[in-house]
Amino acid sequence: MSISTPATATSTGGKLLRVLGLAFGLAVMVGTTIGMGILRTPGEVAARVPSESWFLLVWVLGACYALLGTLTVSELATLRPRSGGLYPMVHDALGPFAGFVSGWTDWLGTVGSLAAVAIVIGEYVGPLLPALQGREAWTASSVVVAFALIQWRGIRVGNLVQLVTSSIKGVALLALAIAALVMAVPAADAVVPPPTAPLAGLLMVASIVVALQSAIYTYDGWTAPVYFGEEIRNPGREIPRAMIGGVILVLLIYLALNIAFLRVLGLEAMAGDPFVAATAASRLFGPMGDTVLRVLMIVSLIASVNALALAASRIPYAMSRDRLMPAALGKINAGGTPVNALFAGTALALMLILTGTFATVVALLAFFFVANYVLVFTSLFVQRRRAADLPRPFRVPLYPFVPGLALAGSLAFLVASIISDRDNSLMAMALLLASWPIWLLAARVGRKHKPEFPHV
Repeated sequence: MSISTPATATSTGGKLLRVLGLAFGLAVMVGTTIGMGILRTPGEVAARVPSESWFLLVWVLGACYALLGTLTVSELATLRPRSGGLYPMVHDALGPFAGFVSGWTDWLGTVGSLAAVAIVIGEYVGPLLPALQGREAWTASSVVVAFALIQWRGIRVGNLVQLVTSSIKGVALLALAIAALVMAVPAADAVVPPPTAPLAGLLMVASIVVALQSAIYTYDGWTAPVYFGEEIRNPGREIPRAMIGGVILVLLIYLALNIAFLRVLGLEAMAGDPFVAATAASRLFGPMGDTVLRVLMIVSLIASVNALALAASRIPYAMSRDRLMPAALGKINAGGTPVNALFAGTALALMLILTGTFATVVALLAFFFVANYVLVFTSLFVQRRRAADLPRPFRVPLYPFVPGLALAGSLAFLVASIISDRDNSLMAMALLLASWPIWLLAARVGRKHKPEFPHV
């Protein structure tokens, strides 16, 4: 059985350009995945594990979970490559409503992440440039607009910016790790942890699971290459290579940083520290530590802004092709950018920044992202049954064990999110329920327009 082709064919203006390669896939993964998490999360993980060996193992296990996801999604993403993230895969397998829920929550989450990252840049720039102190929202808005203008120029420019910024980010983080591994560490007051009874049995397992949950969130972003499925040359080969290689690359950077943090601070000092990287930088560089870390964060987060702006524009574009968003969002300029979708995401990001509501969206992100993973992992089982005869450039190994384990893990983390953050989880579920009337309205508007969009 074949997968139905959406009402796709001409957008007004241009078309998506198939000009991206493996290097872009790796760069966009690094740009999207590595952010504030790796500099803040080690303290949470250290507080819940019994030893340094367990501490490092948790980061490896987090990468293993991400690899289960990449193997599963790679088969779907290469079955019929489309730009738009997880939405096209869910839409094809589970139908328009499930696709709509996946798409609009992913778009909201991606734009919310863009706004949050821009705000953090504004907060870190202020102390370095006193003229911008107290103007975090306006600095963040300027960053978002600047990158929207870069994306407006076209995907080739966006590709170049992503390659440069992600390379600088990777080099900067590795430089911090190397410095921490080779520099003499000044003596510090001994850390005397409060006396606690050692965890054993089920309590220790539960504590390690919570630590693993924290680590897994720092790998979120491994889906980044699938947002550009129609724009990657030879997607059947390059999408799996970019996602699998990207997870391994991120793991190596995370291990290098965490081994460096252990050397500088030790597990006991790291435990519960809300910003381990800042503490390590202060220990290594003294009064200059704050400046070093601020520059590192700004450099690191610029790559994230570019990657998120690129990804966010592809989601409403893909939904407009299936008549689930206004046809105008399907317009592509001569540079290969879904220009109206880009401006819609930019406008929403500016609204979230200037009203401060980005914080609410960020609180819902974990639930949205894991719920989307549940939908897409389920989609693979549906497509294996429904479209068993279709050629598959990539097949997930050890089916159904690998996707089954990925789905079980996502369901477990969804339940854990509901238990640990009930208020935000209830709010997220309320938004999911509210999507039904929004979908009916979007479908009605979409039926009035019958755009034809070109296959790439």
